[in-house]
Amino acid sequence: MKLVVAAICFAIASSMFAQNEEQTVNTSFYFNPEFVLGFTTEANSGFPDRGLQSRLFLNFGWQNQSNKNEWAKQLNYPKTGISFGVTDYGNSEKLGQSFSLMSFAEFKIFKRWNLHSGIGVSYMNTLYDEVNNPFNQAITTHLNWSFRAFMYYDVFTDDKLDWKVGLGYNHSSNGHTRLPNQGFNSFLASVSANLYSKNDKSDEPLNTTKTPRTVQWYFSSRFDVGQNVLSEVFNDKKEVYSVAFSAGKIINKTFKLGAGFYYRFYEHYYDYIKNEEELIVSDYPELADHPFMNASNFGLFASSELLLGHIGFEFDIGFNIHKPFYKIDWKLNQGYSYQSGENTVVVLGELDDYYKLKKTVSSRLGLKYYLINNNEQPKHNAFVGAHINANLGQADFTALTLGYVYRFTVVN
Repeated sequence: MKLVVAAICFAIASSMFAQNEEQTVNTSFYFNPEFVLGFTTEANSGFPDRGLQSRLFLNFGWQNQSNKNEWAKQLNYPKTGISFGVTDYGNSEKLGQSFSLMSFAEFKIFKRWNLHSGIGVSYMNTLYDEVNNPFNQAITTHLNWSFRAFMYYDVFTDDKLDWKVGLGYNHSSNGHTRLPNQGFNSFLASVSANLYSKNDKSDEPLNTTKTPRTVQWYFSSRFDVGQNVLSEVFNDKKEVYSVAFSAGKIINKTFKLGAGFYYRFYEHYYDYIKNEEELIVSDYPELADHPFMNASNFGLFASSELLLGHIGFEFDIGFNIHKPFYKIDWKLNQGYSYQSGENTVVVLGELDDYYKLKKTVSSRLGLKYYLINNNEQPKHNAFVGAHINANLGQADFTALTLGYVYRFTVVN
């Protein structure tokens, strides 16, 4: 599953870099080496000592000032591309290094200010180990999701070069596919330079023709196959199956807004109920009466997506109507254990207000690749994607997505 998700992220990142089929020969390619320093926050009690975190990013991108796709005009001609990164976390023995691949988009906010956002995968070479590395509970798997958000300020510019400084945040974790999974959270500062392929690096748009506003209603369906673990005791990966249906509108070929319904089935929940594990017997025997339904989750969601040609950046926020097993999930994962003499004492998590909030709110973030360029407003389209699903903001499962979109007649 992770290799498939990583392959999809690589294909999408490559497409972000290559989406220049609708550009003129005047479009500027640029190369941006970036040196980054910062610190990694403590992921758990006793987290290993560490020095400054250091990173080297090599960013390859396009200015899109001559891109004919509608999304480029609607988003004020952002830069898009791919980033390759190498990171040292300040303790080579216990935290190690990572190697990242991300797709990115960079938006001009003010004259000299730019917002950079990236998503992709990272390979970590040093992992948590119960015996040899027990205090690095941040990373437990080699392949992980990575997210990056930076604000850049243009310090100095000339005909072929932009010097920039930036402040930002980076997060890496495995999407709840193995525990512990506290993740790396880093706060960073950078210095970088955009080196352009042409003497004319102007980011002024070449196409200033005003286009009429368009609205297109759509219907979409998708099927997800995900994986997660239940707890540190039940730490083997099992599947999460999802289906969802949604409808909404696409504005100016770029902004996709909708709402819908989702259903999910958790193998871990079902097996815990069927095997009559401890909390079923002691606290919740009623869940055993209908194991399939009580291992299910359904709810409503609102969806937002940026359509950049073949690529979609999606964020959903949802409301869980039915997720009865989550009380056991919470108790197992928010508890702790300790040794008392020869005995292991287990303390379960309490069902507090924070539990109620996380049981109620779901979220979903990821990337899609569409078979047909969305700028063509196709009546039928299909997509593949990779998403991380969460309870509020905490990872629940990582999923591979297959879906279909039907568009109705364009309304001006």
